[in-house]
Amino acid sequence: MVIFGISGTNGSGKDTVGHMLAERHGFLFVSVSDFLREECRRRQLPVERENLRMISAEWRRDFGLGVLVDKAVEAFSNSKEQYAGLAVVPMRNVGEAKRLKDLGGKLVWVDANPHERYDRIFSRQRTAEDNKTYEEFLAEEEAEMHQSGDEATLNMSGVKAMADIFLENDGQSIETFKDAAEAALGFA
Repeated sequence: MVIFGISGTNGSGKDTVGHMLAERHGFLFVSVSDFLREECRRRQLPVERENLRMISAEWRRDFGLGVLVDKAVEAFSNSKEQYAGLAVVPMRNVGEAKRLKDLGGKLVWVDANPHERYDRIFSRQRTAEDNKTYEEFLAEEEAEMHQSGDEATLNMSGVKAMADIFLENDGQSIETFKDAAEAALGFA
């Protein structure tokens, strides 16, 4: 199985890379955040970053640090469709990155200017988790960058240190960014 784990800062273009792999190369695109959002709704909790972080840490403690990657692989394995590979977004814990690499996967880090990223998130306003001030956005991201508890908590800086491929989404058009990502991932 060809598998890419995609990580990066909030609003940097991680989903865009995953969608590009799905659209252009026949990959199954799995957002593990969707698993967490679904669990929030099941528990009747507000779908907010704090709750997503809490549930992801709980699952890692209960089912292993690579549980979200394993859930994505399970979705790939159970799919009745044939896919060329699996794109998993986002990787936010070192255990997830290690699990990805144990499976032979490549880890991609996506970044962009923080003001641009905030504007992207604010303009889409999909959920309450996207309704933050710029200062709140930066504070939440800082909290996610560094481990604040046991090994089950988020540690995006640790994930970044493990990345194989780095992409900068510097404000070009979406298609230009997809083309650059495609080349960096070895498809062009």
